[in-house]
Amino acid sequence: MNAIVHAILSGAQKVLGDGFLGMYLYGSLASGDFDPQNSDIDFVVVTVTELSTETISALTAMHARIAAGRSKWATEIEGSYIPQHALRRYDPAHAQHPHIYRGTGEGESRLIVMQHDSDWVVQRHILREHGVVVVGPDPRTLIDPIHPDDLRRAGLTFARQWCTPILRDPDLLRHDGYHAYIVVTLCRILYTLEHAAIVSKPVAARWAQRAHAGRWTALIERALAWDMHWDNVDETLDFMRYTLEHSHHWELPGDEI
Repeated sequence: MNAIVHAILSGAQKVLGDGFLGMYLYGSLASGDFDPQNSDIDFVVVTVTELSTETISALTAMHARIAAGRSKWATEIEGSYIPQHALRRYDPAHAQHPHIYRGTGEGESRLIVMQHDSDWVVQRHILREHGVVVVGPDPRTLIDPIHPDDLRRAGLTFARQWCTPILRDPDLLRHDGYHAYIVVTLCRILYTLEHAAIVSKPVAARWAQRAHAGRWTALIERALAWDMHWDNVDETLDFMRYTLEHSHHWELPGDEI
């Protein structure tokens, strides 16, 4: 894993030159729920300015070389290249940045410019408060403090954006790993709505088992064990509906991010 992080770092520094500002690890590596069997390497490279088309092409080629390697972690990476002015606070009108998805399927393990959704309010919070500095200044100097209500708004928006298409097309849950990820992430959304804070997915899952009358104990337990199957889909869809219904208790002025 360290070798892959070093490969990304050295490759990004070589391509970006003076345009490189820093590299950080976020996600499960920073929030305390990293699982070597199921987690990936989440990273952010902060750039001085927006990247040109030519620079993005050079970074794409660099990532293709990494993905072609033999390491288990060569395709288990997910990250973004964000200019420092855009990193400071989430603005959906200026949230299109180069991003790479984990995996080896079509559209994965390659850099694409894409819209970053409202969950990046949460990712910024994790990066600011718990981010692992690979190289660069303290992330607290790069990201403004995030208000608790903004965390709740992000949770509300993300739950709606995420659950609605899956409820329309449950076949999106055919991937067992994604299925488990959804359940534990919904637990974290519920925790954030209740407490206006971010904890690791396992901590949020254990809290949800206790706090919601034990209704979802078995489902959450299977998700924590990454033992989700298509047979569980109806219960998962019910949990998604429950999350959406529960979120109505936390309506906030200007809750769309």
